[in-house]
Amino acid sequence: QVQLVESGGGLVQAGGSLRLACVASGRSFVTYAMGWFRQVPGKEREFVALSNWSAAHTEYADVVKGRFTISKDNAKNTVYLQMSSLQPEDTAVYYCAADQSLQTLRAGAYIDYWGQGTQVTVSS
Repeated sequence: QVQLVESGGGLVQAGGSLRLACVASGRSFVTYAMGWFRQVPGKEREFVALSNWSAAHTEYADVVKGRFTISKDNAKNTVYLQMSSLQPEDTAVYYCAADQSLQTLRAGAYIDYWGQGTQVTVSS
């Protein structure tokens, strides 16, 4: 069974940092693009960051650029999201996603695999 399991969420004060991890299992994700999305209750899920299969190419939403860093460890089937200078508006459930197509992952629709999400809460 293919699974993406996120961890690392929690409560942090504004200006603090967190590192999220997403471990994939059930198959090799070496050839998959992987990324992070987030969702606040009552709003649509939004793109945060993505990495192509080799981690040679990364993309970020403008609102997190310069503060968040995505990395991918193919040997561990894991993708990370290092989040720094967190702000209350970063509060959301963060989801890991994986797809063989970078374009599909970027679009955020019809993605092959999703994790269950991890809550990140930033207090002011």
